[in-house]
Amino acid sequence: MIKNLSLLVVVFFIMTKVQAQRNTILIIADDLSPDYFGFYENHVDTVDVPNIRKLLAKGVRFKNLMSNPVCSSTRTTILTGRYSFRTGVGGIVGGAGGSNQIDTAEMSIPKLLKIYNNQIAKANIGKWHLKQPNPVANLMSPQALGYDWFEGPFIGQLPSFTNWTKYTNGVASTITNYATTENVNNAVTWLKSINQTKPFFLWLAFNAPHEPLHLPPANLHTYTGLNGAQANINAQPKQYFKAMIQAMDHEMGRLFDSLQVMNKLDSTDIIFIGDNGNTPRTAQIADTSKAKGTVYQYGVHVPMIIAGPSVVNPNRASDALVNTADIFATIVENFGYTNWKTQIPNNKPVDSKSLQPIIKNTTDSIRSWSFSELFKLTTDSSDGKAIRNKDYKLIRLNYGAEEFYNLAIDPNETTNLLNGNLTATDISNYHFLCDSITALTGVGTCKPLSINNISQQNEIQVYPNPFTNHIYLSSKNKNDLCQLINQMGEIIYTGKELEKQDFSNLPKGIYYLKINSNFNTPCKMVKQ
Repeated sequence: MIKNLSLLVVVFFIMTKVQAQRNTILIIADDLSPDYFGFYENHVDTVDVPNIRKLLAKGVRFKNLMSNPVCSSTRTTILTGRYSFRTGVGGIVGGAGGSNQIDTAEMSIPKLLKIYNNQIAKANIGKWHLKQPNPVANLMSPQALGYDWFEGPFIGQLPSFTNWTKYTNGVASTITNYATTENVNNAVTWLKSINQTKPFFLWLAFNAPHEPLHLPPANLHTYTGLNGAQANINAQPKQYFKAMIQAMDHEMGRLFDSLQVMNKLDSTDIIFIGDNGNTPRTAQIADTSKAKGTVYQYGVHVPMIIAGPSVVNPNRASDALVNTADIFATIVENFGYTNWKTQIPNNKPVDSKSLQPIIKNTTDSIRSWSFSELFKLTTDSSDGKAIRNKDYKLIRLNYGAEEFYNLAIDPNETTNLLNGNLTATDISNYHFLCDSITALTGVGTCKPLSINNISQQNEIQVYPNPFTNHIYLSSKNKNDLCQLINQMGEIIYTGKELEKQDFSNLPKGIYYLKINSNFNTPCKMVKQ
């Protein structure tokens, strides 16, 4: 009897654990900026997307998600939680310029979920684009990265949305069904096939609204005056692009309805994102050279909504700086696996920061900067890295140029501040971003003015540096007005009694001291 009772307790514990876990669906739209969504600030156009809008009431809309500027590298950051300079996937696999393919030895979301609970069903349906379909062994790379099931195209751009090759666990077939519809059909079929009590993770990657631009089936959109002829597409590409978005939204609604019928919708969190910005052909900015394929804001600022039962106080928007790499930890922790870091090798550091505190509404920020990058096997002038904080963005192009923008007043990055006179706040933010990107990547140098620079020019002596508790000035400057500023540009102290201040409670790090005899030349200080 005691043995039977113990067995029942164990079974009850296992069943409770499984039932308490959340299901998660990640939906990726291909080449989609926020500016076609009327619910995003500064949108230029709007598409009627009622099913995507339904997520808003149950979720958190993220205003500042930063992706990489092309699909393969963004998807690798999500799957591994690691920046591209760590994985080597910096561009488009098989695309212009080329890119390394993903290493199947990488730790991934499905691999971690399998370690945590082998009962979690895991599928990738839709676009893969992390390996080439040749050699044939590559066709099983989704399974090598931890998925139980893969069904979709391997390549990035379909030759046609109604005549394309699908691979189902390595087996090729020719599909003439509309690709967006086929993706949802496959997703629903897979969901029906798994045990009703099993939690699941579904990565659903649409090829839409990626080119080729086309006219979707009439029942999936409401746009008129489109005949599908190439000349008509060339004349009004944005109308076709919007029809493709609307068709995707329609099929997403069918997926949501199927989840409801299967009694799985209320236990499923849904993450909807774009993987990078719009192409120049569909971009809504004057300078289309800053669209997809560049680390400018239009190439890397993408939409994201996280909706479902895990969201506390839904129907809100977040200003938090987030990166597509953060989706990795967010999904893993959504299943209850909070100590996943124990499975990460020391030589394969993960950059992902979980969004769970924002989802749970316990904090409004998880990081002080966000990062993006692009590099190809055949390099060109667009290759580079970008880092931003709340208001500013620094771009460091691989050929040596730097660009620095105040996104708060110049969101389209039209005025490179490094070409003009910088304010003290500009300089502080530049140094914060430059120091951060250099520390992260180990590449490049920053050129903040040093104590010696200031002393030689203005006979100012500041000591000690590094400092611990107090900062002292030469006798000539003891009565000068001083400002001490942190790396975020926040003023820590302003006054004429700097030497009397006790800074022992300040966090360790880099600060900038400005003295009124030369306020435009801040002195870099280190607090230890």
